[in-house]
Amino acid sequence: MINWKILSLNYSSFRRRWLYPLISIVVAIGLCLSTPMPSQAISIWKLLLRGAEVVTPVVQLSNISDRQEISIGKQINKQLLDSKVKLYRDSQVNNYIKQIGQRLVPYSSRPDLTYTFQVVDDDSVNAFATMGGFVYIHTGLIKAAKNEAELASVMAHEIGHIGGKHLVKQMRKRAIASGLVKVAGIEESKLVQIGVELAYQRPNSRRAEYDADRRGLRSLTAAGYAQSGMVSFMEKLMQKSSTMPTFLSTHPATSDRITALKSQINAKPSNRRDGLNEAVYQRMFRSVI
Repeated sequence: MINWKILSLNYSSFRRRWLYPLISIVVAIGLCLSTPMPSQAISIWKLLLRGAEVVTPVVQLSNISDRQEISIGKQINKQLLDSKVKLYRDSQVNNYIKQIGQRLVPYSSRPDLTYTFQVVDDDSVNAFATMGGFVYIHTGLIKAAKNEAELASVMAHEIGHIGGKHLVKQMRKRAIASGLVKVAGIEESKLVQIGVELAYQRPNSRRAEYDADRRGLRSLTAAGYAQSGMVSFMEKLMQKSSTMPTFLSTHPATSDRITALKSQINAKPSNRRDGLNEAVYQRMFRSVI
């Protein structure tokens, strides 16, 4: 049988033993926070901000995951669209560009990545890519190409940059040079800003450009496009342009890249001739051309 009287007395004793010290601790903390100290005043807001800094996303560029890369790519894309990039809104043109891109993706180095292809309303002959699968094609480049194979060759090259994670490597290099990389890594927000800055600068190395050409040619060939499209587009722009287009202006010299591409094509030629019909190309892009 339970002796409720004894149990009640024990509970009261237990409550007093723990409750009063607890009240004392709370009061002491309150006094510390409210009492001004000349050199070590404690601000509750600073404490809260420090707590927020702890949960700030930090990225290790040496082993960045696909999920992190896509997240950063989306943020870079948003900032570009909010400031530097104006999209071309013709639905037929955008859908056609997406179809070309999605035809190339399965034969890329990273086919499982979700790619986003966007048309930029800009007459300069340019195309670029950012991390996470974002590819941008200028209307000026669409005008400069004479057929789908030529246009697809540029898109394949940009997809090749994503496949080789070239921008990730450039971002790492820039972050280290700027002293932004800590032991824990680099804050995601700072990495996004670097990505926005690099989007138009295209500071790819010789090795990265050759690698993107090689990956691009492989994707172009496997997708059934005429291999000649990649070479003919570079040759035409070299002959017609007094100022080299942005996407060709990075080293190595375009003539050297053409020589390398011809060598690769001769080593593994393809009989496929898709994308050479100029009439179809003109019809699909009549609003641009």
